[in-house]
Amino acid sequence: MSNLVDTVEASQLKTDLPDFKVGDTVRVHAKIIEGDKERIQVFEGVVISRANGGNRATFTVRKISYGVGVERIFPLHSTRIDKITVVSRGRVRRAKLYYLRELSGKAARIKTVRGQAPTTNESTAKTVPEGSSSEQS
Repeated sequence: MSNLVDTVEASQLKTDLPDFKVGDTVRVHAKIIEGDKERIQVFEGVVISRANGGNRATFTVRKISYGVGVERIFPLHSTRIDKITVVSRGRVRRAKLYYLRELSGKAARIKTVRGQAPTTNESTAKTVPEGSSSEQS
């Protein structure tokens, strides 16, 4: 029975997600329904936790809005998430950053990783031109 559940869940996983972890600043484009209209709302903040569980995986994003801390939990493989963009990489030594809830101002900053470009949803695979060969003859 669990094999059947696993195969159904595997078909529902998103494949175009960027590689991000706790401490990274991300920009989440979420679809919001208001009445009969649908729009995309951007939520940008620091990832403070990730809970991995197949297609039930979630991540929590925290931001400060008008002096008030706002946290939002997003299902990772939801169809309501249009796009996730990594704005900057953070260097942290913990799996959960719940201690940021008590900090404010400069104390709540996270060190950024220098020299590493953030990634987006697009694939970054390099293509080889048709005329050249990558093999040695």
